[in-house]
Amino acid sequence: MKKVIGVMGSAGVDDKNLRLKAYEIGKHIAKNSYFLLTGATTGLPYEAVKGAKSEGGFVVGISPARNKKSHKNKFNKPIKCHDLIIYTGQGYEGRNLINIRSCDAVIFINGGIGTLNEFTIAYKEGKIIGILDESGGICNLIKEIVDSLYMKSDSVIFFEKDPKLLVEKVAQELGMEANK
Repeated sequence: MKKVIGVMGSAGVDDKNLRLKAYEIGKHIAKNSYFLLTGATTGLPYEAVKGAKSEGGFVVGISPARNKKSHKNKFNKPIKCHDLIIYTGQGYEGRNLINIRSCDAVIFINGGIGTLNEFTIAYKEGKIIGILDESGGICNLIKEIVDSLYMKSDSVIFFEKDPKLLVEKVAQELGMEANK
Protein backbone atom coordinates (compact mmCIF):
# COMPACT_ATOMS: atom_id res chain seq x y z
CA MET A 1 0.00 0.00 0.00
CA LYS A 2 1.29 3.47 -0.88
CA LYS A 3 2.33 5.76 1.93
CA VAL A 4 0.69 9.15 2.45
CA ILE A 5 2.60 12.39 2.99
CA GLY A 6 0.59 15.35 4.18
CA VAL A 7 1.43 18.96 3.42
CA MET A 8 0.14 21.47 5.94
CA GLY A 9 0.71 25.20 6.00
CA SER A 10 -0.71 28.64 5.52
CA ALA A 11 -3.85 28.92 3.43
CA GLY A 12 -3.44 32.69 3.29
CA VAL A 13 0.21 33.42 2.50
CA ASP A 14 0.75 34.86 -0.97
CA ASP A 15 4.55 34.79 -1.18
CA LYS A 16 5.70 33.79 -4.68
CA ASN A 17 8.86 32.04 -3.42
CA LEU A 18 6.93 30.01 -0.82
CA ARG A 19 4.27 29.08 -3.39
CA LEU A 20 7.01 27.77 -5.67
CA LYS A 21 8.59 25.76 -2.84
CA ALA A 22 5.21 24.27 -1.91
CA TYR A 23 4.66 23.34 -5.57
CA GLU A 24 8.09 21.65 -5.62
CA ILE A 25 7.28 19.71 -2.46
CA GLY A 26 4.07 18.37 -4.02
CA LYS A 27 5.90 17.54 -7.23
CA HIS A 28 8.59 15.55 -5.40
CA ILE A 29 6.03 13.73 -3.28
CA ALA A 30 4.36 12.49 -6.48
CA LYS A 31 7.70 11.73 -8.19
CA ASN A 32 8.54 9.46 -5.24
CA SER A 33 5.20 7.63 -5.68
CA TYR A 34 3.55 8.81 -2.47
CA PHE A 35 -0.02 9.98 -2.14
CA LEU A 36 -0.42 13.64 -1.13
CA LEU A 37 -2.93 14.64 1.53
CA THR A 38 -3.93 18.20 2.45
CA GLY A 39 -6.73 19.95 4.29
CA ALA A 40 -8.48 20.56 0.95
CA THR A 41 -7.62 24.20 1.31
CA THR A 42 -6.13 27.17 -0.52
CA GLY A 43 -2.68 28.73 -0.25
CA LEU A 44 0.51 26.74 0.22
CA PRO A 45 -1.13 23.30 0.56
CA TYR A 46 -2.99 23.93 -2.70
CA GLU A 47 0.28 24.78 -4.43
CA ALA A 48 1.57 21.38 -3.28
CA VAL A 49 -1.59 19.82 -4.77
CA LYS A 50 -0.86 21.47 -8.12
CA GLY A 51 2.75 20.28 -7.99
CA ALA A 52 1.69 16.70 -7.29
CA LYS A 53 -0.85 16.77 -10.11
CA SER A 54 1.83 18.05 -12.53
CA GLU A 55 3.57 14.70 -11.98
CA GLY A 56 0.41 12.60 -12.16
CA GLY A 57 0.19 12.22 -8.38
CA PHE A 58 -2.87 11.14 -6.41
CA VAL A 59 -4.24 13.85 -4.12
CA VAL A 60 -6.62 13.48 -1.18
CA GLY A 61 -8.23 16.46 0.51
CA ILE A 62 -9.78 16.32 3.97
CA SER A 63 -12.45 19.03 4.17
CA PRO A 64 -13.83 20.72 7.27
CA ALA A 65 -17.19 20.94 5.48
CA ARG A 66 -19.94 18.34 5.55
CA ASN A 67 -20.54 18.36 1.79
CA LYS A 68 -19.30 19.76 -1.52
CA LYS A 69 -21.70 22.72 -1.45
CA SER A 70 -20.55 23.81 2.01
CA HIS A 71 -16.91 23.22 1.04
CA LYS A 72 -17.24 25.64 -1.89
CA ASN A 73 -19.73 28.20 -0.55
CA LYS A 74 -19.26 28.37 3.23
CA PHE A 75 -15.56 27.54 3.49
CA ASN A 76 -14.56 28.92 0.05
CA LYS A 77 -12.21 25.99 -0.60
CA PRO A 78 -11.12 24.52 -3.95
CA ILE A 79 -12.40 21.31 -5.53
CA LYS A 80 -10.21 21.32 -8.62
CA CYS A 81 -7.10 19.08 -8.74
CA HIS A 82 -8.18 16.72 -5.96
CA ASP A 83 -8.73 13.07 -6.82
CA LEU A 84 -10.73 12.53 -3.64
CA ILE A 85 -12.20 14.92 -1.09
CA ILE A 86 -13.51 13.55 2.18
CA TYR A 87 -16.12 15.82 3.74
CA THR A 88 -15.84 15.48 7.51
CA GLY A 89 -18.39 17.99 8.78
CA GLN A 90 -16.01 18.40 11.73
CA GLY A 91 -14.90 22.01 11.22
CA TYR A 92 -11.24 22.92 11.12
CA GLU A 93 -10.16 21.36 14.41
CA GLY A 94 -11.85 18.03 13.66
CA ARG A 95 -10.46 18.07 10.15
CA ASN A 96 -6.95 18.68 11.49
CA LEU A 97 -7.05 15.53 13.60
CA ILE A 98 -8.25 13.44 10.65
CA ASN A 99 -5.62 15.08 8.41
CA ILE A 100 -2.74 14.09 10.62
CA ARG A 101 -3.98 10.64 11.56
CA SER A 102 -4.42 9.85 7.86
CA CYS A 103 -0.75 10.59 7.08
CA ASP A 104 2.36 8.48 7.45
CA ALA A 105 4.47 11.66 7.44
CA VAL A 106 3.70 15.37 7.41
CA ILE A 107 5.55 18.32 5.89
CA PHE A 108 4.90 21.81 7.25
CA ILE A 109 5.34 25.10 5.38
CA ASN A 110 4.93 28.44 7.16
CA GLY A 111 1.53 28.51 8.88
CA GLY A 112 -0.38 30.01 11.76
CA ILE A 113 -2.65 28.69 14.49
CA GLY A 114 -4.22 25.92 12.37
CA THR A 115 -0.83 24.68 11.23
CA LEU A 116 0.41 24.81 14.82
CA ASN A 117 -2.57 22.67 15.82
CA GLU A 118 -1.70 20.16 13.10
CA PHE A 119 1.96 20.16 14.16
CA THR A 120 1.15 19.45 17.81
CA ILE A 121 -1.07 16.53 16.80
CA ALA A 122 1.65 15.13 14.53
CA TYR A 123 4.29 15.57 17.24
CA LYS A 124 2.17 13.96 19.95
CA GLU A 125 1.31 11.03 17.66
CA GLY A 126 4.96 10.39 16.79
CA LYS A 127 4.69 11.13 13.07
CA ILE A 128 7.65 11.66 10.76
CA ILE A 129 7.78 15.44 10.37
CA GLY A 130 9.44 17.66 7.80
CA ILE A 131 9.76 21.39 8.35
CA LEU A 132 10.49 23.71 5.43
CA ASP A 133 13.11 25.67 7.33
CA GLU A 134 12.98 29.47 7.24
CA SER A 135 9.55 29.45 5.59
CA GLY A 136 8.15 31.80 8.22
CA GLY A 137 5.12 31.49 10.44
CA ILE A 138 5.17 28.74 13.03
CA CYS A 139 7.85 26.84 11.11
CA ASN A 140 10.38 29.40 12.32
CA LEU A 141 9.39 28.62 15.92
CA ILE A 142 9.18 24.81 15.87
CA LYS A 143 12.66 24.16 17.35
CA GLU A 144 11.91 26.49 20.24
CA ILE A 145 8.44 25.00 20.77
CA VAL A 146 9.75 21.41 20.80
CA ASP A 147 12.60 22.34 23.16
CA SER A 148 10.14 23.89 25.62
CA LEU A 149 7.74 20.92 25.74
CA TYR A 150 7.76 18.64 28.76
CA MET A 151 6.43 15.78 26.68
CA LYS A 152 8.94 14.20 24.37
CA SER A 153 7.80 12.38 21.27
CA ASP A 154 8.80 9.51 19.03
CA SER A 155 8.60 11.93 16.11
CA VAL A 156 11.60 12.30 13.85
CA ILE A 157 11.80 15.93 12.72
CA PHE A 158 13.76 17.13 9.70
CA PHE A 159 14.53 20.80 9.06
CA GLU A 160 15.51 21.60 5.49
CA LYS A 161 15.38 24.72 3.29
CA ASP A 162 15.43 22.82 0.00
CA PRO A 163 12.04 21.30 -0.96
CA LYS A 164 13.52 18.34 -2.84
CA LEU A 165 15.94 17.45 -0.03
CA LEU A 166 13.16 17.77 2.53
CA VAL A 167 10.97 15.28 0.66
CA GLU A 168 13.97 12.96 0.20
CA LYS A 169 14.74 12.98 3.95
CA VAL A 170 11.11 12.28 4.84
CA ALA A 171 10.90 9.54 2.18
CA GLN A 172 14.10 7.92 3.44
CA GLU A 173 12.73 7.83 6.98
CA LEU A 174 9.44 6.37 5.71
CA GLY A 175 11.46 3.64 3.99
CA MET A 176 13.42 2.92 7.17
CA GLU A 177 10.21 2.79 9.19
CA ALA A 178 8.73 0.28 6.73
CA ASN A 179 11.71 -2.02 7.33
CA LYS A 180 11.32 -2.04 11.15
